[in-house]
Amino acid sequence: MISILNTAPFLPTTAAIVEKASIVIANETEFALLTGAGLDRLDAAMADWARAQNQTVIVTLGGDGARAATPGGSFTVPALTIEPLDTVGAGDTFCGYLAAGLDRGLELEAAMRRAAAAASLACLKPGAQPAIPYVREVEAALV
Repeated sequence: MISILNTAPFLPTTAAIVEKASIVIANETEFALLTGAGLDRLDAAMADWARAQNQTVIVTLGGDGARAATPGGSFTVPALTIEPLDTVGAGDTFCGYLAAGLDRGLELEAAMRRAAAAASLACLKPGAQPAIPYVREVEAALV
C-alpha cells in the first residue's frame, strides 16, 4: 500500500506524522518549514530526506513544475507554460492526479507529469473544485 501525505496546510503537528507516509508532497515553503532548508539547498535537502526517511518526497514549484527525490534518485517534471488566473486549487489537483495515476499503475515520473499538467490547467479557471480539469483536457495538453 502506498500512502500519500500532502503537507498543506502545514500545521504544528505535520512534522510528527510525515514519517508515516510513503510519499510526502510539499510546496517549497512547506518543505522549508519541514526541513529548515531553503531553495538554495532544495535538491540536496530533498535527497538527504529521501535517503534518511526512506521515503519519496515531492516538492511542487508552481510554474517550475515539481521535483521528486526517492531513496534511489531524483528527477524534475515541467509545468505547462500558462498565464495563471487562479492558483488556489493547483496543489490539490496535483495531489489528486498523482494518486489517480499511481492507482492506475503509472510509474512515479509519468504520474507526476500528468499531475503537473493537471495542476497547470487548474490555474486557468477561477475557484478550486470547478477548476480541476477533466482527464481528456490533461491528455490533450500532454500531446
